[in-house]
Amino acid sequence: MTTQVIVLNGGSSSGKSGIVRCLQAVLPGHWLALGTDTFVDVLPASLQQADGGIEVAADGRVTVGAEFRALEAAWTEGVAAMARAGARVVVDEVFLGGARSQRRWQEALDGLPVLWVGVRCDATVAAGREVARGDRTSGMAASQADLVHQGVTYDLEVDTTHTEAMECARAIAARVSAARAA
Repeated sequence: MTTQVIVLNGGSSSGKSGIVRCLQAVLPGHWLALGTDTFVDVLPASLQQADGGIEVAADGRVTVGAEFRALEAAWTEGVAAMARAGARVVVDEVFLGGARSQRRWQEALDGLPVLWVGVRCDATVAAGREVARGDRTSGMAASQADLVHQGVTYDLEVDTTHTEAMECARAIAARVSAARAA
């Protein structure tokens, strides 16, 4: 079965966005890049840094409320609808709830051929990238490095600690090609 959706899960500053850009360059055809940053960017200001919405604490911990979850459910169903309509999609995600977060996506993507990819990065390296980026709250990368993988099952894992985004993308693309050939 041809992969329709690739879900990348990893903590903040783990290298997911770079891998997504490389995947769009190396995968055959056209792939849409959607993810948690896209979703958060389109939230109304009233849900950013607010009870019920999404809050990033001074130490980088992220909490989300019921209103965020309701819109997130609509978002995941919308991404799944695009895939069901024929779009190939790479999802750049941060499973703050570990296995619970993956289950939400599994339910939305039910019946679609999905490749689940874990993007790991040493917490210290991710924290260094976080500082270099300058657009993240300090502590977010370290707090998410292991948390987002708890109880999550993957078809493939890549580690960006010492591996460039393009090499990771090529490994993922090879897995997509193998699935197509099977």
